[in-house]
Amino acid sequence: GHADEVFVLETHPFDSRIMLSAGHDGNIFIWDVTKGTKTKHYFNMIEGQGHGAVFDCKFSPDGQHFACTDSHGHLLIFGFGCSRPYEKIPDQMFFHTDYRPLIRDSNNYVLDEQTQQAPHLMPPPFLVDVDGNPHPTKYQRLVPGRENCADEHLIPQLGYVATSDGEVVEQVIGQQTVDQDEQGLEPSILDGMIRQLQLQQDQRTAAEQEAAPSGPQNGEGTPRRG
Repeated sequence: GHADEVFVLETHPFDSRIMLSAGHDGNIFIWDVTKGTKTKHYFNMIEGQGHGAVFDCKFSPDGQHFACTDSHGHLLIFGFGCSRPYEKIPDQMFFHTDYRPLIRDSNNYVLDEQTQQAPHLMPPPFLVDVDGNPHPTKYQRLVPGRENCADEHLIPQLGYVATSDGEVVEQVIGQQTVDQDEQGLEPSILDGMIRQLQLQQDQRTAAEQEAAPSGPQNGEGTPRRG
């Protein structure tokens, strides 16, 4: 059924007859493997840009939906039910750390260049639009790890700044740019909050290590598990 490379072959979570395939030709097929036939076909056509290659697909645990990502950064959701809940989500959602430079340490491990931390150990990132402007707090709570964050740990989309005339105006809070670094300007609020959260996380980790019970002495007893 495919006319280009296929990197996605997914089995249904519980129905052994059903299988999904998707490829760089933009095609997504649902197969009945017992009959060897295609039961459903979708084509990822992007208006004005041709088709988008499908890079990955996964079924939901209940088998009623599947989600795909494509070469243009789109998330595609197929399944039963109403699409109205998804329409409440902004069209553009990126992590503010998505395009941060990475470095490698002496052991060849990958680190975030700015914080010198392993990316998976950094605090949860903020959701921003394509221009780096943060989304409102209700969307920031959608990030795993931020569900129960206090408001002061979440970024509002707009802030208030004073102009040279002393007038207070509402302004979109953006990310720090390379130009700002070179000019020695004030760092962005996003970066400051990430550093603050990283510091709090490091302090918690150090406190937990100090409070951890020590191992058995003289080889007697069994160490307790945390």
